[in-house]
Amino acid sequence: MYSRSDQVRVLYSFPHKLGAGRICYTAWQQVNGIAAAGADVLVFPGALHRPVAANVRVRPTLAWGKLRIPYKILGRRAFALHDYIVARRLERMSGQIDIVHAWPSGALHTLKTAAKLGIPTVLERPNAHTRFAYEVVQKECERLGVTLPPNHEHAYNEAVLRLEEEEFRLADYLLCPSDFVVKTFLDREFKQEKLVRHIYGFDEKVYYPSSEPRDPKRKLTMLFVGVCAVRKGVHYALEAWLQSPASQNGTFLIAGEFLPAYAEKLAPMLSHPSVHVLGHRDDVPDLMRKSDILILPSIEEGFGLVVTEAMGSGCVPLASEACTEICKHMVTGLVHRVGDVHALAQQITLLHEDRALLQKLRANCLGMAQDITWSAAGARLLQVYREIVGGRR
Repeated sequence: MYSRSDQVRVLYSFPHKLGAGRICYTAWQQVNGIAAAGADVLVFPGALHRPVAANVRVRPTLAWGKLRIPYKILGRRAFALHDYIVARRLERMSGQIDIVHAWPSGALHTLKTAAKLGIPTVLERPNAHTRFAYEVVQKECERLGVTLPPNHEHAYNEAVLRLEEEEFRLADYLLCPSDFVVKTFLDREFKQEKLVRHIYGFDEKVYYPSSEPRDPKRKLTMLFVGVCAVRKGVHYALEAWLQSPASQNGTFLIAGEFLPAYAEKLAPMLSHPSVHVLGHRDDVPDLMRKSDILILPSIEEGFGLVVTEAMGSGCVPLASEACTEICKHMVTGLVHRVGDVHALAQQITLLHEDRALLQKLRANCLGMAQDITWSAAGARLLQVYREIVGGRR
């Protein structure tokens, strides 16, 4: 019988380069977080990009010392190979693993093997339901007249969709980091009990507020951080900014790389003197500390990591309802319906004109920062593991 005091033995399968950018960074933080919370963690990554905590055991599947199987050459076949290797290893680990935590597109055989061995499984959902994501992005691209490259991660791919929908079916539970993600699965008639909530977080050693006092009369600085893609709604951010009087003397900073066709479509707005396109930046924490508000008007999202990072930096988020409910309207930020440019413009104007409200929201963000760190996320995820292993779900 499993006891709450028992150490949960986790096999964490990640088909990418653990510790690289984007979801690879998310997974790296997640591994360190659950290990710090007390889990016994064995990680099978495709490759290890940066070291993990000392108490985490790592056995890469696509790398041996300095020798790595090239992802660029294999493409998505690398994920299938990773999955095959993890499944074979798992077959020899009966009685040694309490729960398997897998990631999409590299989990099919692993999930089947775990089921055969009677080991419960959770599948990470770093994004909304794949079919929903494909459809909503495709529709918006058609509306804008922007064509995604065939190999773009959000370009409709029937093979990927079939694989991931089969993984959804096979997993015992789907780990959803936001209520929005849950809704996209409920809308596809998934049962509520299969959808388990957890959160992502931010690194408080990297993202923290400036110690310098803020001049209440200073010009408003708005920041966007991330891949400048259609799904992130940068076009909505630009439209709203230019409709607001804040654009007359304020600054809108855009830190991220644009898809060329998207940048061409937005060129007239990007050329406005108040808009500064910075490209990819390595000083995002400092940009957040120096900015007043962070804007994330995504049309589709899993969990906006930049929202928690901004909150921890004292930068107030203006996010769409697709991002994360951690951004609570008029408490820790301002929330708008997806695509509601008029409401977003009003929100920018409100914080431009009401600096007392801006300061109040900023203080609220900093006040709850300790509850949304990666350490807090790790503790919450470990509790999810315990409930599953203990049969309480």
